Amino acid sequence: MRVEVRVEPSNDELRSLLTWLRQDPDIRRTATLEMREQPPREGEMGAVADVLQLITENGWNAANFTLALAAWKQTRPRASRVTVRHNDLIDALTDCSDEQIERITRLLREDRGDDQRGSAS
Repeated sequence: MRVEVRVEPSNDELRSLLTWLRQDPDIRRTATLEMREQPPREGEMGAVADVLQLITENGWNAANFTLALAAWKQTRPRASRVTVRHNDLIDALTDCSDEQIERITRLLREDRGDDQRGSAS
């Protein structure tokens, strides 16, 4: 499974997120993380933007990833918008509410049809 994460307004923030996620043993064990350039989408103008690409392996846990993302966001001194894209599904994490965390987790499970609501440890 492939997931893309953008952080606005700064690419420095995206690099910080990459470092944070690489320190999480569960994510490090089950996913490959890399920064890559993303060409502008249709209708967008401007230079290419960096995105964090996550490619999952066996043992992927969407809830753990979403909680790690929320934990990182809560450490940031500036308000930022974290956008998560999986296939054609996109959602944003802005205030780290339980509702947003659940929505992002569902978005990441959408492709696999997982129903692990009780296993978010």
